[in-house]
Amino acid sequence: MISFNNITKLYPTAHEPSLEDVTLSIEKGEFVSVVGHSGAGKTTLAKLILAEERPTFGQVYFNDIDIAHLRSREITEFRRKIGVIFQDFRLLPNKTAYENIAFAMEAAGKTDEEIESDVPHVLELVGLENKIFQFPHQMSGGEKQRLAIARAIINQPEVIIADEPTGNLDPANTYDVVQILKKINDLGTTVILTTHNSGVIDSVGGRVVTLEKGRVISDDKGKKKGKKE
Repeated sequence: MISFNNITKLYPTAHEPSLEDVTLSIEKGEFVSVVGHSGAGKTTLAKLILAEERPTFGQVYFNDIDIAHLRSREITEFRRKIGVIFQDFRLLPNKTAYENIAFAMEAAGKTDEEIESDVPHVLELVGLENKIFQFPHQMSGGEKQRLAIARAIINQPEVIIADEPTGNLDPANTYDVVQILKKINDLGTTVILTTHNSGVIDSVGGRVVTLEKGRVISDDKGKKKGKKE
């Protein structure tokens, strides 16, 4: 589904490459944790998938699409295939939970009927059905992140990229967010989670790709779904 072929990414002001000779494939329906210390290249990896950055060398493919060769007008349509969850939530502060999600649906061209039908359902999925008319400032950090997840999945993307989504959360809320991501993955969505939190990695299980100084130093496939000890 997503393939990195001998990717190197050099930023003009950096002395070392952010990514160096990375070759990696992510299959449809996988849950992949990408781990590494700050500066290891995790966020750059995510930005390459989103076409926010282009590789200096190599190719990044989404299905059969060479992402780096997308034209400007094609990028918006392409990004609708991907939902993104950020560490700092990036919610609209003057809009309620309902309105934050409705705004994402409106941007994707959904009808009022679809919005009225789907928003309550997705809020229930993330456990926020009782917060539908609350504003972000009325929510805890964990609730804000669950709202951000709901917004990311509302248009049924093929892939979710969760970039350090638990970085600002306590252990209890971290656990809740990880469980929701696992539920989304169980429903068939590919999930790419970047983190430096070993507790998150242990909670997720499955495949773990470790980056160090821009290189893949290990790719632990873990246990596949349904596989017993």
